[in-house]
Amino acid sequence: MVATDIATRVWNHTFKLDPIVRSLLDTDFYKLLMLQMIRGLHPDVHATFSLINRSRHVRLADIIDEQELRDQLDHARSLTFSKREMIWLAGNSFYGTKQIFRPDFLEWLEDFRLPEYDLRRVDGQFELDFHGPWTHTMMWEIPALAIINELRSRAVLKTFKRFELDVLYARAKAKMWEKVERLQGLPNLRISDFGTRRRHSFLWQRWCVEALKEGLGDRFIGSSNVLLAMETDLEAIGTNAHELPMVLAALANSDQELRETPYKVLEEWQSYYGGNLLIVLPDTFGTGAFLSNAPAWISEWTGFRPDSAPPIQGGEEIIAWWRMMGQDPREKLLVFSDGMDADTIERTYRHFDGRVRMSFGWGTNLTNDFRGAAPEPMGGLDPISLVCKVASAEGRPAVKLSDNPAKASGDPEEVERYKRVFGNTAYAERKLAV
Repeated sequence: MVATDIATRVWNHTFKLDPIVRSLLDTDFYKLLMLQMIRGLHPDVHATFSLINRSRHVRLADIIDEQELRDQLDHARSLTFSKREMIWLAGNSFYGTKQIFRPDFLEWLEDFRLPEYDLRRVDGQFELDFHGPWTHTMMWEIPALAIINELRSRAVLKTFKRFELDVLYARAKAKMWEKVERLQGLPNLRISDFGTRRRHSFLWQRWCVEALKEGLGDRFIGSSNVLLAMETDLEAIGTNAHELPMVLAALANSDQELRETPYKVLEEWQSYYGGNLLIVLPDTFGTGAFLSNAPAWISEWTGFRPDSAPPIQGGEEIIAWWRMMGQDPREKLLVFSDGMDADTIERTYRHFDGRVRMSFGWGTNLTNDFRGAAPEPMGGLDPISLVCKVASAEGRPAVKLSDNPAKASGDPEEVERYKRVFGNTAYAERKLAV
């Protein structure tokens, strides 16, 4: 494939609507895996997802035109899965397993559409909420974030002249390739693209994926973006996310049920998936609390993804737990994915090399790192910490504590209750750069 001239493509933007989300497969793979399980076990649960801009200094509603945002959201609502996409989902092998998606789920998916949204402007920010069945609102998270991030990029790029755009992308490409050259020095590296949610643009993410495929060869093991995995013949990468324990915790009817929620989620997951999909995400209510009460059978799982803990400290805590449970860490897998960049990847790799199997999910710092590549008009092109989280389930507030207190979310009274139930085991608060 001939690489797209991104600068020219941006400069020649003359379409009435240039879709940001081109397909419902333009999402993260874990969404489809979770959706299958949620539809099977919790089809009647209603859940609300809400946009949260943690970078409040960036006034998104002053940068992005509201009508453009509505047009893009409406376009995403018009999409359905194509026949080609359904054939690929049904016939492809994922994580070494054929037909990972059950026939009844695929039949249901053929008619899937994104539900309605609720959009308001409040004090320079957008309030964007999705109400309805969990099976539908959950699928808004990734496209909504991709749309808002790219609309912000487009708004800034409108101020650039043609050669400024050309130089901007040349600098960004050189910066990204320098990172690839550093990572080429890590012989046992396994890394994948996790950059859909906060990407600069779809075209830029695709360029980064193809560059990694050439630059790292078989050390680049795939992309979390299902559409890019299909189009570039890569493995679709992903397991599960915080929304599962957050929703089930919100539905718990007692403190004891709440305390058992993280393990109930894993029991349900194990009823659908096995092998390399048995990856534990322990930090929704604090990794320390999770490990202190975790049943022994969880130690048999393939690995852990220490998402919000400092990678080396979090990895050491999990390795110590594996040893306590009689497991050999060298046979286990740690997946590092929070704020990863060349420095942290290299440092974490060298610290754990030979002691545990490792994989890295490279997100925002792969697909949206334009720092230093351009001036800073209208808030600039630096990435922001923008998330879309489950806010409530069946009208009950949902809570995330996290290993990083800066990522905690939910009703303040409920947050305090969760801290009493799980204990306050978070690491020191760390600034959210992305």
